[in-house]
Amino acid sequence: MADKLKDTSSVIILGGGEFANLIRKYDAEQEFSQEVNHWTAIDCMDIMAKLVDDKVESAKLAFTVDEIEEISNEGFTPIFIVSQFLKTEDPFECSWDVTSDSIAAYVAHLLNAKLLIVTNVNGIYTQEPKEPGSTFISKIDATTLLTFQESSIDVMLPSLLLEFGANCYVVNGKFPERVLSLIDDNINDYNFDYTKIIGE
Repeated sequence: MADKLKDTSSVIILGGGEFANLIRKYDAEQEFSQEVNHWTAIDCMDIMAKLVDDKVESAKLAFTVDEIEEISNEGFTPIFIVSQFLKTEDPFECSWDVTSDSIAAYVAHLLNAKLLIVTNVNGIYTQEPKEPGSTFISKIDATTLLTFQESSIDVMLPSLLLEFGANCYVVNGKFPERVLSLIDDNINDYNFDYTKIIGE
């Protein structure tokens, strides 16, 4: 997917993937401190960023917000290494409620950028997508989403969208053309499932 974002003025913030899932598993067994869980999961995000950068010639690692703009101006897609930035800014409490979703929302707010959460499902559902009776939701306000016990985004994100007065789009990254449709204002083909979260 990352290689498809060339010349779209996008910034990539990667989740921790299976590395972060392992930290969750170890935490369930060993009960580490919230601080260690939080920062180790962020280290996993950095690892994923470096791995993706190694495979995508059109991407380049950014370590600061200023570098994001510089790299984009050079014609590359910035992949943001967030750990040092977050240690300087320190905007979040240490919690599993905060993942790359909330971190991306915070960075998008700073950059005044559209926020897309690219995941492995089509968007938000009333319950786990594979559960009987699960219904897809194409549009939902962030206040309503606060009442959900579990969804395809992290727990903190709806609160941040309300705080920032921002909207967010949740889209299936298995279909790059869907992501590109939501990024590019010149593409008007929205004939696919995605969820718009209203925080305005």
